[in-house]
Formats: sequence, C-alpha cells, structure tokens
Amino acid sequence: MWMMFSVVPLIWRAVRPSRVVDMPAVVNSFWMRKGFEGLTFFGHILTPTQAEADLFSRNKEMKNHEMIHLRQAQSCGDSWFRFYLLYIWYWLRALPANRKMRHGAYLLNPFEIEAYRHMNDLDYLATNDATEWRRYAKMSIKERIKLYEQKTPGA
Repeated sequence: MWMMFSVVPLIWRAVRPSRVVDMPAVVNSFWMRKGFEGLTFFGHILTPTQAEADLFSRNKEMKNHEMIHLRQAQSCGDSWFRFYLLYIWYWLRALPANRKMRHGAYLLNPFEIEAYRHMNDLDYLATNDATEWRRYAKMSIKERIKLYEQKTPGA
C-alpha cells in the first residue's frame, strides 16, 4: 500500500522540466508493471525493480529514451502537467489501436514514436529540440501504424 503513495514526494518536490539536468532511476513496483522498463515521472525514472534501475546507468539508449521525454516536456510549455495531459489525450485517441496491435495506444502515442525512433541516436538531444512529436500528432492513427511498421531509424 505504501508503494502507491511513495510517488507523492516526487510530485511535491518536482521542478520545471527545464531545471532537470539528470533523471535518477527510482524503484516503484506499484506503478510499474512487468514488461515496462521505465517511466518518466516528474523528473525521475520509475522502474519496477532495482535491477532495472541499475540498468539505466549502464544502458545509454534506455536513458536517452527517457531523456527525450524530458525534452518533450520542456517543449510543452516547460510543464509536467501539460506534458502528461497531452500524453493521456494522445493515448486515449489511440486506444482503439489496441484491437489491432498489442500496446497500440502506447506505441502510437506521438511522444513514444519520437522517443523510440531516436533512442539509439545518442546525439539526438544535442542537435534537436525533441518537437518531432508534433508532426506525429497531426497524423491519423492509420498513418502512425504505417510509420510504426517501418524500420526505426538508428535501430
């Protein structure tokens, strides 16, 4: 039960995305389920186990994926709440895709499309402002499915 509320201090002490330099990995098995490795949460990365948390310090691509989400939050008016509202909105709009593909609403979310397409490019954040998600948001769900089925750049 305590695990459910252990995220409250993270929210309470959250700073604007532009003030976050590095996101530490924090174990929280209540909010994280099996099959997911990390979740950007108010300037921290939630992980289901300590082993997953340790992996973020070694696996630069996984860390880069979450850092892209940080930059996306900065591009949403430098607001975590605006980022999460948009994230949930795009997830809900893509929910019907779950009938066609596993985790479709997650994988077709414009924020996730950008993060997955560029997570292997460790120089992406040095040369881009992570606003590509806006282009994906304008696409229809069918167009996003076609894009998802294409080979991801850098993979």
